[in-house]
Amino acid sequence: MDDKFMLTALAQSKKALPECLPNPPVGCVIVHSSEIVAVGYTRSPGKHHAEADALTHIQGQDLHFLQMYVTLEPCSFQGRTPSCALAIAKDPRIQEIYVSIVDPDPRNNGKGLDILKEAGKEVYVGLCADEVNAFLQKYLLKRDVRLILETPLQTSPRRGERL
Repeated sequence: MDDKFMLTALAQSKKALPECLPNPPVGCVIVHSSEIVAVGYTRSPGKHHAEADALTHIQGQDLHFLQMYVTLEPCSFQGRTPSCALAIAKDPRIQEIYVSIVDPDPRNNGKGLDILKEAGKEVYVGLCADEVNAFLQKYLLKRDVRLILETPLQTSPRRGERL
């Protein structure tokens, strides 16, 4: 795990604005043997999310044991686009996924991580979380405040902790 890859993903996420709105501006980096082989960011609504954008750049390439760094938990649900978590889960080349922050959107909120873990991927959460959250927080769909007040606090995984 390397902060520089997550910070590169964060830089990619900033390229998504303003076209990606109302979707959050997410960035993604795919790494092979400590070298970046693909980058992506969220496109306009109905177009690729960051992970799918990055995956298109390695389509057909014979690469193995890839690491993916993504600023926000991959989506678990199909909306205007297919589930990114399912696409990653189906790609045998992606072995490790580093997610900076969990998506607070109630449609996701850990479900994308569950899909990845169930597919046998190694999933780590919390890398560069302070930096990513400072940028992304204003773009994220939050839970109803009443639910937050009624829900006991959960401790977050330590920086880069494996789930």
